[in-house]
Amino acid sequence: MSFLYLLEPWEFSPTVIVLMALGAVLYLRGSLRRRPPVGRQISFWIGMVLIYIALHTRMDYYAEREFFIHRLQHLLLHHLGPFLIALAYPGPTLREGLPLSWRCRWLKPGLAWRPLRALFRVLFNPWVASFLFVGVIYIWLVPSIHFVAMLDWRLYRVMNWSVTVDGLLFWWLVLDRRPKPPARLGAGMRIMVSLLVALPQILLGAFIVFSRHDLYPIYDICGRAFPSISSAESQRIGGLILWIPSAMMSVIAALIALRNWTSLSARKRLPRQRTQQRAARQADRASDSAT
Repeated sequence: MSFLYLLEPWEFSPTVIVLMALGAVLYLRGSLRRRPPVGRQISFWIGMVLIYIALHTRMDYYAEREFFIHRLQHLLLHHLGPFLIALAYPGPTLREGLPLSWRCRWLKPGLAWRPLRALFRVLFNPWVASFLFVGVIYIWLVPSIHFVAMLDWRLYRVMNWSVTVDGLLFWWLVLDRRPKPPARLGAGMRIMVSLLVALPQILLGAFIVFSRHDLYPIYDICGRAFPSISSAESQRIGGLILWIPSAMMSVIAALIALRNWTSLSARKRLPRQRTQQRAARQADRASDSAT
């Protein structure tokens, strides 16, 4: 079995091809105009590659036949891939990749559309975002729902796309390096939200690891990709992937948020610091006018 064989699509998806190509072209065009730091560019492209591998290669075949590969797939789709893309802070670069006329005619009015702004206010609320991030993991791992999702190709794709989109939204919110505003969360709240989602993942991962019966018999029905690995072993490995690497991503995000907080503080860009600076400038102007 060659490496190129593993990169072949298991089920060809025009949606994946179009969306990945669109994101790649926009970022490449924007990079030629904005010149983002090399580290951010590397982070973006690695994140894109990981999402493509998880969605559109032979990995998808093995994810349908081994629980631990399924959890590895969702680690890439929900955590690592979106995390690296959000870490690259690609919004301005992607926006720059659009033609100016499109930005003025479509993008700016679209972002100002009230229903869309209301939706963003809900989705980017820290409690809603945390609930959705954990909830999308829990809901697809309910054994009865998981059973149906692995048999129905339409629901299977909804599952994979839902974790991908949710991961992008959550990590974009948490890894935003700007002060509030324009960022939607304050620097301290980003740390709290990152750590808040770690505990439910640990608890669910531990429950799967220590479960004494097969929670997901669907993989026996579909036929296991690795017969030498028992269903109990596959379940334990999958639980460990959810327990340790997934939860560790939250800790790493909290550390990055802490670094961004200290950076904003050092540059005096926190809201309280900016208020104090404005008050000091106003006081100076008042004293100058008095003299």
